[in-house]
Amino acid sequence: MKFAVLVFPGSNCDIDCYKAVESTVGQPVDYVWHTATDLSAYDAILVPGGFSYGDYLRCGAIARFAGVMNEVKKAAEQGKFILGICNGFQILTEAGLLPGALIRNTGLKFRCHGTPLEVVNNTNPFTNQFSQGEIIDIPIAHGEGNYYCDDATLAELKANNQIIFRYAGDTNPNGSVDNIAGISNKAGNVVGMMPHPERAVDQLLGSEDGKRMFTSILNAWREQHGAAVNG
Repeated sequence: MKFAVLVFPGSNCDIDCYKAVESTVGQPVDYVWHTATDLSAYDAILVPGGFSYGDYLRCGAIARFAGVMNEVKKAAEQGKFILGICNGFQILTEAGLLPGALIRNTGLKFRCHGTPLEVVNNTNPFTNQFSQGEIIDIPIAHGEGNYYCDDATLAELKANNQIIFRYAGDTNPNGSVDNIAGISNKAGNVVGMMPHPERAVDQLLGSEDGKRMFTSILNAWREQHGAAVNG
C-alpha cells in the first residue's frame, strides 16, 4: 500500500502525517506537492492540517483550487482512501468532497488540547480497528473547527451512517452541530475530521489511540485487494 501526504504552502502537519504512516504501518509514503498532476500511484491520500495559503479568505478556500485537488477528486471517484485532518477537513468541504462547512469556534478562541471522541461508525475503512461506541483520546488544534450543516444535510448524514466521530459527552470544544468531529462521504472512502490522529500514535504524546486509524486503513486495503495480512 502506498500513501501520499499532500503539501500546500502553509501546511504544518505534513511531517507528522508522514511519520505517523512510517511508525504505525511501515508502508511506503511520499510527500506530494500541491502542483502534482498525477496521484495514480497512491492507494491512500492524506490531506494534512496547517494553514494552507495562510488561511486567507477562509480556511481551505484557496487550497481547493490547487492543481492536485483535481487528482484528489478523481481518486475519490475511484474509491481510493482519502483522509482530511483539520485544515485537510476544511479543504475537503470547500472542494465539495464532503458536505457542510467549518466555521469559527464558539467563543472565538483557538483550542489546543486532548479531546475524548466517541467512535460512532466503526465499519468505515478508517475505523475498523475500533469498537463501536468506544471513547478515544485524540488532540485538537483549531480556531475554525465548528462543523455546520443544515437540518436536511444532518438528517442525511445520520441516515447514511456518515458521522464517524462525535465529541464525547458534553465536551464539544467548538460548537459543532450534533457534536460532530468527523464525517465521511456516502461511499465511506473519504473522511474528514478536526482532531489529529497523527499526533496520537505514541504514549509519549499522551495517547496512541490515533494509531488504529492507520492500521484500519491498511487492513481495509488488504481486504479490498485480497492481500494476506503480515505481521
